[in-house]
Amino acid sequence: MTEPRASRPRFLGYGIATEPEGMLPWTWAEERLVASRNYWIATASTERGPHTTPVWGLWRDEGLVFSFGEQSRKARDIAADPRVVIHLESGDEVVIVESDVERFEVSEAMVAAYSDKYMPFEAEVGTWFVARPRRAFAWTEASYPNDATRFDF
Repeated sequence: MTEPRASRPRFLGYGIATEPEGMLPWTWAEERLVASRNYWIATASTERGPHTTPVWGLWRDEGLVFSFGEQSRKARDIAADPRVVIHLESGDEVVIVESDVERFEVSEAMVAAYSDKYMPFEAEVGTWFVARPRRAFAWTEASYPNDATRFDF
């Protein structure tokens, strides 16, 4: 993955700085994405509206790699509209990723890494997905709005 372009988010009315000084580097966000245990994924459908659920996954160069049941609500929502928002659990160290989801072929090594991360769960090769980032936002509660950063991929 190429390094995303960092800029200031356009959150009107929140006092976001215009100068680049104080912005977070992508490595800061990526460290939290790699270390996270749970990833909240928000989907939507015209019939059922918005929906969010936590999933397990691995953050790799491609994005968030995860799996879920073919008949689950998130599977049906993603089949209709592959755009999702991913949010980590922390409101103190915020990372939000806007992505498109597509099917993904996982290697045995990736299945092993997933199983190691979520021991004693044993992952299997099967239907996997990757959410590749289009845009991301990051900030810390302690330094907001001075460190609010947008990343475009």
